[in-house]
Amino acid sequence: MSPAEPRGIGPAICRSLAGQGASVAAGYSSNTAKAEEFQSDYERDFGVPVSVHQGNIGSSADCRRTVAEVIDEHGRLDILVNNAGITIDKTVARMTDEDWHKVLDVNLSGAFFMSQAALAHMVERGSGRIINVSSVIGETGNIGQANYAASRSGLVGLTKTMAKEALYSLKNQDGSPTTRSASPSTR
Repeated sequence: MSPAEPRGIGPAICRSLAGQGASVAAGYSSNTAKAEEFQSDYERDFGVPVSVHQGNIGSSADCRRTVAEVIDEHGRLDILVNNAGITIDKTVARMTDEDWHKVLDVNLSGAFFMSQAALAHMVERGSGRIINVSSVIGETGNIGQANYAASRSGLVGLTKTMAKEALYSLKNQDGSPTTRSASPSTR
């Protein structure tokens, strides 16, 4: 799963995965026309169908529903790419509570809820990948981007924690140590 917007990192990820033979499901928030354009262009360019799924990445219920839809439609979910990200740039002094929460909801909480739903399926299957797309701003910070920097830094910590937990879950599934492919990675 990756975003269904016509330009940017999400479509590039979709195209790369398609070029490697993957069946793709893409998510979008509200622009149905753009998602349908992406779907049409994708199917024309690659000759394979792509499913598009509408949802609010900041809503835990929507994240769980979307992952369930993808699994129902495709039979499984092998790779989850958490690429959603927004910015609302303001200095700390001018940032509102809403500015803070909206960025954290999309950039960090959405990745958590999507990963949580996907990880349960992947651990049960014994395989899968979760790729969380972050930013150097999460490490360096930037003027006017406290919310964005916190969300991207948090994503790094979330990724490392999920990798350890996934490995632990897989070890305890059959009693033997393993590094099967359910370990999330950051790129």
